Amino acid sequence: MKLGVNVDHVATLRQARKTIEPDPVWAAIEAELAGADGITIHLREDRRHIQERDLKILREVIRTKLNLEMAPTKEMVKIACSVRPDTVTLVPERREEVTTEGGLDIASMLDKLRRTNENLKLSKIKVGVFIDPVIKQLAVCKKINFDHIEINTGKYSEAKDPAVAEKELMAIRNAVVEALDNNIKVNAGHGLNYKNVIDIVRIDGIEELNIGHSIIARSVFVGIRRAVEEMVLTINKASESRDRLI
Repeated sequence: MKLGVNVDHVATLRQARKTIEPDPVWAAIEAELAGADGITIHLREDRRHIQERDLKILREVIRTKLNLEMAPTKEMVKIACSVRPDTVTLVPERREEVTTEGGLDIASMLDKLRRTNENLKLSKIKVGVFIDPVIKQLAVCKKINFDHIEINTGKYSEAKDPAVAEKELMAIRNAVVEALDNNIKVNAGHGLNYKNVIDIVRIDGIEELNIGHSIIARSVFVGIRRAVEEMVLTINKASESRDRLI
């Protein structure tokens, strides 16, 4: 299973003082050297952390894969088509939220997402969508021909009650099975850390995890290379005992 490291919160620290450090570009390079399979950033409309400067430089220096999370707006489509990251993952966005709170409701914006997908693919960008593990959302995905989905693991990650966590884990498993049955590539992420990631990794069929906050938090104490190496090791060990869904 591949690991995409989200470096947004390195930029969050930088923007707290509106200075030049720490640099998320440097963090991304360190993450690659530590074994990350890709780098993820979210260019928000309010530019609260990642800036256009970061996106442009990362496009030049990243040697694995650059995944841009963005809202499906005309402004963001224009930026993405200009910079051309390897992949774009469309996400919901509200300025008042602390972090992304849920997946896109694809059914309610089918035509808009279809146009966005088509425009991005004209620039040779692979396009995916961040969705909750709900079967009806997957059914709509088939109508748009996305290159991948990213399943929102937020409710599972935040669950305090083991029974609730197991319920959410089962919903993720079911969503993975449904996606694979429809030949849709599956990624996952949101709220994952060094402990709760283990049960997600054990679900066969998920190709990539995108993890940011817990890795960046860990790096404060041990450095980003070691923090990424520890996550890679955790994922590799858990992969040895995956459930066999396919």
